Amino acid sequence: MEELRSAMEEHMGLMADLVQKLSSELRSGMRPAYDNFIGFFHAIDWKEPWLISLLTFHVVLLIITIFSRKNTNFQMCLFLLTLLGVYFAESLNRLLGDNWKKFATQNYFDPSGLFLSVLWSGPLLTIAILILINTLFCMCYLIVRWKKAELRHRARLSRNKQD
Repeated sequence: MEELRSAMEEHMGLMADLVQKLSSELRSGMRPAYDNFIGFFHAIDWKEPWLISLLTFHVVLLIITIFSRKNTNFQMCLFLLTLLGVYFAESLNRLLGDNWKKFATQNYFDPSGLFLSVLWSGPLLTIAILILINTLFCMCYLIVRWKKAELRHRARLSRNKQD
């Protein structure tokens, strides 16, 4: 019995060490990512008119997405347009990188496209995911309605056969 107890205590000690190491790695692992995000956030001049317009565009698109949630055909068109916006992000990054002096105070458009991915593709993909989730809910609701109608029809047929 004593051997079992000591084995359990040893196992619990090992588990506690593993949990402690994992939690310290997670805490130290998130700090560099957080520092990079804060550096990215502070490197941008958020008062530039084109950035304000871009953010306004995304907010308006989100509002349109929310208010048109019952119109599935419109939402599918919106879904395709958002995905096309993401698809052409690389070309857009190249175009904006070549002409940044005409509308911006600094060149945000690096060859890897990080800036445009975060401020253009990220919100568009988020909106596309919202549309996709809404479409799945609509489909589930439609399937339930269809099944209820089918059951009502079968019940009517069975009542007619009994008469």
